[in-house]
Amino acid sequence: MNQEQRRPSRGPVSRGGNLNSTMSIVVAAVAVLLGFLILRDIRSDSGGGSTATPDQATDEAIVTDTIPVETTVVVTVPLTAFKVQIANASKVAGSAGTMTTELQGRGFIVQPAMNSSEVTPKQTATVVYFLPGFEVQAAQVAEQLGGVATAAMPAPIPTETGKLGEASVLILLGTDLAGKPLATPVPTVPVATETTLPPG
Repeated sequence: MNQEQRRPSRGPVSRGGNLNSTMSIVVAAVAVLLGFLILRDIRSDSGGGSTATPDQATDEAIVTDTIPVETTVVVTVPLTAFKVQIANASKVAGSAGTMTTELQGRGFIVQPAMNSSEVTPKQTATVVYFLPGFEVQAAQVAEQLGGVATAAMPAPIPTETGKLGEASVLILLGTDLAGKPLATPVPTVPVATETTLPPG
């Protein structure tokens, strides 16, 4: 046999195999590059940021800090929502009854007048006492009396019976207001108190 016959023929040599492998490498590189770009965009979107130009970023300020704000609540109480008791500690006869009538004329609910307890000395200054939780109401009454002092209810209660009945505010009438007409009525707009609430 001749040598030419012994060699198997390889057929035509094709360059397509080299082209296919090169093309596969290029496609893989493009896919990897696209994957990185997509991941980068996803990460920047999940941060809550927007794609703003530098000019837009300086024009629009995004505030991320919160500032605590104190809230003020105005509390008002209708004059008919509580009862008042007047105890005469001035020793001026009939003065508690006169004041009872005047305050009723201004819209307050006032129980029948009485005297102070026997152990309560003669008072020169009128004081408005209140039960716990009735500070606002006591301030309303004190305002009508010209801004007299207010204080928490003492124990024992300084009335002739030692009780208030249904009243939550007690006027212990002193000589400063006994038998005298009250000043021109203050407008009966309820006195407002402010309560500051914590932020949040």
